[in-house]
Amino acid sequence: MDGRAGKESSIKVSNKTAPPRPAPRLYLATPVLADPAPLAAQLPGLLAEADVAAVLVRLKETDPRSMISVVKALAPAIQGTGAALLIDGHADLVARSGADGAHLNGIAALDEALPTLRPDRIAGVGGLPTRHDSMNAGERGADYVLFGEPDAHGGRPSREAIAERLGWWAELFEPPCIGYATTREEAAEFVAAGADFILVDDLVWQDARGPAAALAELGAAMKAAYTAPTTAAQG
Repeated sequence: MDGRAGKESSIKVSNKTAPPRPAPRLYLATPVLADPAPLAAQLPGLLAEADVAAVLVRLKETDPRSMISVVKALAPAIQGTGAALLIDGHADLVARSGADGAHLNGIAALDEALPTLRPDRIAGVGGLPTRHDSMNAGERGADYVLFGEPDAHGGRPSREAIAERLGWWAELFEPPCIGYATTREEAAEFVAAGADFILVDDLVWQDARGPAAALAELGAAMKAAYTAPTTAAQG
């Protein structure tokens, strides 16, 4: 997941002659963490077996020193596999913890965080309920936009509405778009719509078969959705 340091501040519209998009990849969000040790032991094996581009670390709210310690404990397990480590919020902790960037919620949070994160760190943003909000995020220099995550009350748009927003963005704009998926079927549909990454959390961690099986199944579903249009065109 590239930070695209130094890119122009204005949003870029896609060129129709651009090469085919790369295969979409997974973006894995952790449970809310206070003790990193169990996950730090588990992650290297998981990330070695699945195509995970980045891990979003969700921190239990406590003092800054403790939160930085959690991130530093997880960093080798994440960054050592080549995945990017982003923090959910807390842009002020990114540089101090060695993280690769932050995920922000809404335009105001993005505006506040950009001076801290630029030019070397990733600034992703969700909490974009309208197309206008999404375009504003791109114009401000967001490195990616996220669609479909639950709001503060647990509500989210329909699967069809999320897919429509992803397709609209993917067709017109350059910064990557991410679809938040709660089921394997959603992940496949969002890939087909044009998502560059699929963000997953409880879908993986609460799978009774274990997170490795869940990630493997998701990866297979995403690959099938990505290759299906090509297969159809060749037939």
